[in-house]
Amino acid sequence: MAQYFSLHPEQPQARLVRQAAEILRGGGLVALPTDSAYALACQVGDAALLDRIRRIRGVDERHHFTLMCRDLSEIGTYARVDNSQYRLLKAVTPGPYTFILEGTKELPRRVLHPKRKTIGLRVPEHAVVSALLAEIDGPLLTSTLILPGEELPLTDPEEIRDRLGKQVELVIEAGYCGPEATTVIDLTSGAPELVRAGRGPLEPFGL
Repeated sequence: MAQYFSLHPEQPQARLVRQAAEILRGGGLVALPTDSAYALACQVGDAALLDRIRRIRGVDERHHFTLMCRDLSEIGTYARVDNSQYRLLKAVTPGPYTFILEGTKELPRRVLHPKRKTIGLRVPEHAVVSALLAEIDGPLLTSTLILPGEELPLTDPEEIRDRLGKQVELVIEAGYCGPEATTVIDLTSGAPELVRAGRGPLEPFGL
């Protein structure tokens, strides 16, 4: 059964953050709250964990994973970002947005879209996630926690533990986490294109 950590939503306990990071480094899959909805998170590049997330989500290899980063400079390491894209990202991050961008060679090919060689990237505004990313000292590969046949993400950490307790190693609780996923914007063609309307407002993109 998955471990269950209760963290303070604004000042997460350093001891529990370190323990969560150890679980991730050890190849664990973690259900964690974000500034939008709950997500499944793991270390980048573990093929077995990618397959496990796909099975839990009921998606295929064309599913866009999201790289959760600490800041814009980290996004620049893993995605090709031109000056206009950078200015746009700077204006709306951190926040509840995911951006589809072309991945760089820093990423394993298996985490990229098989045809487009793209990946989702985001900088969340959530104290627990920020502390975990700092402790990991790198990005996490994530996917919104929406189960097959359901339209909305799971929001109750106890329900997540009950339903996925044998499929994840850790569930993190940190106060209220809503049912609205990120707004997804595709930036690969130059002009922003809406992929999914979510928690992030569309006004910054003229959409």
